[in-house]
Amino acid sequence: MTEHVKVEVEAGVMTLTLSRPDKKNALSNAMYAVLADSLERAETDPAVRVVVFQADGDAFTAGNDLQDFAAQAAGAFTGERHVLRFIRALALATRPLVAAVHGQAVGVGTTMLLHCDLVFTSPDARLTVPFVNLALVPEAASSLLLPARIGHARAYAMFALGEAVDGTTAAAWGLANAVVPRDELRARARAAADQLATRPLGALTVTKRLMRDGEAIAALMDKEAALFGERLQTAEAREAFMAFAERRPPDFSRVG
Repeated sequence: MTEHVKVEVEAGVMTLTLSRPDKKNALSNAMYAVLADSLERAETDPAVRVVVFQADGDAFTAGNDLQDFAAQAAGAFTGERHVLRFIRALALATRPLVAAVHGQAVGVGTTMLLHCDLVFTSPDARLTVPFVNLALVPEAASSLLLPARIGHARAYAMFALGEAVDGTTAAAWGLANAVVPRDELRARARAAADQLATRPLGALTVTKRLMRDGEAIAALMDKEAALFGERLQTAEAREAFMAFAERRPPDFSRVG
């Protein structure tokens, strides 16, 4: 295990397991670095034909570690933001990506699924993208990909109202391929990955390229990231993170 992400490669399948269950797998900058490194490795390692995302504990991920967000909002964060490397690697991935999702999938925990080729959810999965609640904006090209997948009205309710989508609804709306009992979730995702690993990689790569324009998606990510960074410096964001730290509802009327 490296920085709360377990990386395993077996029979052509790279499995990336988020393993910070005490923090509901909240993603730190160090965890993003491992995820980005692993996806970049998958692009060049002939031993890797498919990548699977899964998680230990009772949540897929609570999203970004809010301490990292708060540090950025306060201007105290230094160094490379590896989340940008990770989401760009998702956009440009040529290997098939498979996800097994249970429990909370907050923020990037949901937006990353829009880049996966096969997604399986358990009934207890709860997909949320509450960026506006934190005075932020969508990321990972979700401002385009989520409404394209489920329609404007549903996507706007998820973004602006923070409405949650359960695992069964995610499958019905096309955010997931199937809803699977929790105790069968990993096995179902692995079985799908094993099937993909036997398919001709060249044909899979070209098929994926035809289905999505990775460069255009990456360009939109850059635009979102710039706006996201600007929003982190606003008084609204400072109020959102202060309220979170103080365990109170935010009062955005105080910041105009």
